[in-house]
Amino acid sequence: MRDTVRFLLGGERRELRGVDPTMTVLDYLRLVERRCGTKEGCAEGDCGACTVVIGRLSASTDAAVRYEAVNACIQFVPMLDGVQLLSVEDLKGPDGALHPVQEALVESNGSQCGFCTPGFVMSLFARYRQTEPAESIDDALAGNLCRCTGYRSIVAAAERMNEIGGGYQDRFARDERATAELLAGLHDEETLCVERDGRRFLAPATLDALADLLVAHPEARIVAGATDVGLWVTKQLRVLDTVISIGRVAELKRIVETPDAIEIGAGATYTEAAPVIARHYPDFGELIRRLGSVQIRNAGTIGGNVANGSPIGDTLPALIAAGTTLHLRRGGERRSLPLEAFFLAYGRQDRRPGEFVERVTLPKPAPGARFRAYKASKRFDQDISAVCAAFSLTLERDRVAAVRIAYGGMAPTPKRAAEAEAALLGQPWTRATVEAAMTALSRDFAPITDMRASAEYRMRVARNLLMRLFIETTDPAAETRLVGERRLAHV
Repeated sequence: MRDTVRFLLGGERRELRGVDPTMTVLDYLRLVERRCGTKEGCAEGDCGACTVVIGRLSASTDAAVRYEAVNACIQFVPMLDGVQLLSVEDLKGPDGALHPVQEALVESNGSQCGFCTPGFVMSLFARYRQTEPAESIDDALAGNLCRCTGYRSIVAAAERMNEIGGGYQDRFARDERATAELLAGLHDEETLCVERDGRRFLAPATLDALADLLVAHPEARIVAGATDVGLWVTKQLRVLDTVISIGRVAELKRIVETPDAIEIGAGATYTEAAPVIARHYPDFGELIRRLGSVQIRNAGTIGGNVANGSPIGDTLPALIAAGTTLHLRRGGERRSLPLEAFFLAYGRQDRRPGEFVERVTLPKPAPGARFRAYKASKRFDQDISAVCAAFSLTLERDRVAAVRIAYGGMAPTPKRAAEAEAALLGQPWTRATVEAAMTALSRDFAPITDMRASAEYRMRVARNLLMRLFIETTDPAAETRLVGERRLAHV
């Protein structure tokens, strides 16, 4: 095992021993490196004031570096092993000249009090480094909050920065090959083991090493992107004795398309999985776009969402409705089960000590199947669902030949609506049939009242979303999508 966390801070190599296993990257930058440009706003990955950029070797070529924005407040320092960390202090040139992103913000008057500005700079820098940005400017900035400017001037800077800088080229592009070589030199297949005060952070580099570690430490907390576990440390002040990260296991990051399915490794991030999923399930892709900011999607994983098993995990109803199979491993033993069977009760899944999620198999839609996924939340972007629903429907001669319905936020676990499905199966696809299924939902679910919604509201929304499915599949011209919701081409 290796006891040193190795990474690049800007262009300089860092080797850390004896670091606190759950020290956040934000605290490291501010308290150890004295880089105080990175700010703490919410300490839960919501406001973006702490945004930094992580550079990783591209999977497509050894000479390329992929830059992504993440929230420093919920990333642990050992998770930096093998990557490049950039904070706002790294953007200026050797002569002190501003980066084009910074110049654009100055010219556009994109800063007032300045507290949130470094986070905006880093989000924009990550976008600047993309030759073909995957998201709109609004999406790229959805994870950065500002109470002063009203955003128009910041958006103007985003529109102007490439013109100022001459496009994708900057000193990071010129140094890319050298940076890639430095990053390649950090990679090995040794297990990282960081220990301090009786606590440890373990990060294996291979799948077999991960399986062995979890058998040896069945009590360990498994971490993928730390988008949930990070809050246990920053908000709940929990002390985690043993953390095992899957972030260095290349096998778990694989996304493989077969003629019939998409195999998604437990370590694949939302950002990596979304384009593949969206090609076959447009509504699922839209759901991923809304479940969190770019920073969260760059860190969080579908496998982590499954393993966490939250009743309001947004990907889970969509995966269940699509007929996803879950694959688990413990040591050298593997087993598979339908995803919906994994969730037993609130906070309890069918996972034995030392067992971990290896991958999910998402089947491609069957010929003629119609898939929809809907999310109802108080805030449109990056908010937790009050109700999330997903439907897979196949009609033959205007009768329901096959149907799968799953909801989140309606029960202690994500759950199929068996009674509603039974009310639909074999019946004509009519308003009367759908209304009968809407009534049947009260036999499937007994939702609770909490801070996000009342039980009455949840049931009404759940029923209305089923009616929305009927309207969208019988009257494609009907206006059913909210402003901001992407219009999707459904088959």
